[in-house]
Amino acid sequence: MKELLSWDQTLFKDSELFELDHVPEHFLHRDVQLQSLLFSVHPALSGARPLNCLCAGPPGTGKTTAVIKAFEEIEKHTNKIIPVLVNCQAYSTRYAVFSQIFYKLIGYAPPTSGASFKKVFGEVAKYLVENERVLVVALDDMNYLFYENEVNEVLYSLLRAHETHPGARVGVIAIISDTGVPHILDPKVESVFLPEEINFPKYAIGEVRDILSNRAKLGFYPGVIDENVLEKITEHTFALGDLRVGIDLLKRAGLNAERRASRTISLEDVDKAYDSSRLVHLSYIMRALKEDEKALLRLIADSPKTNSGELYEIFHSQTSLGYTRFYELLNKLGSVRLIDVDFTGKGMRGRSRVVTLKYKADEIKIRL
Repeated sequence: MKELLSWDQTLFKDSELFELDHVPEHFLHRDVQLQSLLFSVHPALSGARPLNCLCAGPPGTGKTTAVIKAFEEIEKHTNKIIPVLVNCQAYSTRYAVFSQIFYKLIGYAPPTSGASFKKVFGEVAKYLVENERVLVVALDDMNYLFYENEVNEVLYSLLRAHETHPGARVGVIAIISDTGVPHILDPKVESVFLPEEINFPKYAIGEVRDILSNRAKLGFYPGVIDENVLEKITEHTFALGDLRVGIDLLKRAGLNAERRASRTISLEDVDKAYDSSRLVHLSYIMRALKEDEKALLRLIADSPKTNSGELYEIFHSQTSLGYTRFYELLNKLGSVRLIDVDFTGKGMRGRSRVVTLKYKADEIKIRL
């Protein structure tokens, strides 16, 4: 019988490698995309405006990591360019986006109230002109600016900065997850944005195996995980098309093995971890929901297959919010793929809508 793991021992050589926001030192199978990003920023080295980019692809395909890697490279080699990564899930208004830019440039945050957008914007542009710096803003999860109807204002302000403040040079990298919902920009914004498209396709099964194998080798002690277990995790990850699932599965399976005081991860450890790991993207989406969005989602989870009219009545009685806001929230929950809203053909002019969850109600409720 194999010696058991004692209570003060661990299978993890470096548990940080299994955190979803960890930026790997060796970023595999995205060289083409990384080079395209660096190429688009290249004009800024000679003081010109960089090319705008659109990084698009399904969730968990390395878009954000590629931009972080490109920004690390830029900051290592030049101070002419100031790269700023803004998480639009957390900062989803124009003022919030520019506050993040202001903070990176000036070194402190502008007041949350009392300062006008115009003043914050003016300070950002003035800094760029006076210091002869070029600003590159990456809008991570730009989908969220669409949900809040802020995207056109944000892009227009960034891309027209040189008109209001001659000498201000700004480039934009939009990072957008392909969720199957088309995102349309205002034509006047589209005409100045004109991005280079950088596509992030799903990883092939061999690429998934490579990446997970590399993480496992660096993150666990030797002999903790064997080829069969790695193959099982690779298959699950490839089937769901999201690398974050595999990284989370490695971590949870390792913790399950430790719980058994085992020195190796078994296939059963993976099976036990799978239910939580396969929904890692669900947890990620729900973490960013605002209170009124959560309130509506809770109501839908309590009464699956309700029509939107009945749902509005309950929602309004609980929150006092009007129909317009209710309709916006319903659309957002649909856009982030938490619910489906289908027309039934009943009701006034056949426009009654039935609202259903895309997940099991208890999976939603646990995360609420």
